[in-house]
Amino acid sequence: MENAIEVTGLMKRYDGFTLGPLDLEVPEGTVVGLVGANGAGKTTLIKCLLDLVEPDEGALSMLGEPLSQGKHLSDRAKARIGVVLDTCAFTQESRVRDIAQLGRAAYDHWNQTRFDGLLTAANIAPKKRVRDLSRGMGMKLSLAFALSHGPQLLILDEATAGLDPLARDEMLDMLRIFMEEEGRSILMASHITTDLEKLADRIVCIDEGRILFDLSKEAICDEAGIARCRASQIEELSTAGAFEGGAFRMVREAYGVNLLVPDRFAFAKQHPSIPVDRATLDDYLMMTLKGEAL
Repeated sequence: MENAIEVTGLMKRYDGFTLGPLDLEVPEGTVVGLVGANGAGKTTLIKCLLDLVEPDEGALSMLGEPLSQGKHLSDRAKARIGVVLDTCAFTQESRVRDIAQLGRAAYDHWNQTRFDGLLTAANIAPKKRVRDLSRGMGMKLSLAFALSHGPQLLILDEATAGLDPLARDEMLDMLRIFMEEEGRSILMASHITTDLEKLADRIVCIDEGRILFDLSKEAICDEAGIARCRASQIEELSTAGAFEGGAFRMVREAYGVNLLVPDRFAFAKQHPSIPVDRATLDDYLMMTLKGEAL
């Protein structure tokens, strides 16, 4: 399997913040979710990938085309990448039908039939102006545009933020249909972890410019768990060596201790008296970022 995105040793320095060194892969045919707190470096990484800022060190490859210092993405590569950011990028006075004219002028493989079909499915009238669209409609218009020039790779930066659940589900459905064709890939940065649980194959967490974890969704949402312990039980587990060689973290609460365990099935078998629940992506992220390592 080839990589749609390949990042090796990437570094970008600003006053007071450094991204990297960072390694990242997005294999063809996969959806990779990018998570982390505000200011962690997600948008800086995406800007480097989109050739909007130049890294200070490291190597990038997009759809097999290397990007190095002084070398930029070719028009051919750009045409194969669809981008949706956190706001609708089109001018407010434009009508939806004008957006189609822009697509035809910019892309050799613009598919008007696909664009019209996506607009119909989203109930967006071609005569409407961008300023009259709701946020949800505006983001669906942006995604429809990105999907209509035949991309192999989608890069999304908070594209579903601020949308109601119905609008988010409709956008996720559009992304699922996109992924049905072989060789397509998505890198999706989002604070809405439930969206990533529904769509992503892997989750990459960036914290303070570094990758904190890079795991399959199954390792997080199917295998990991949250054990509900008493403080005395944490001491007993530590004394017995239960935390050796594992990614255990704990958060102390007023009523006890929440313990992140990497394998909830093995933990439940070894410690049947301690209740352990399935971890959501939000649980795992919060425990990893805020929890105390054991």
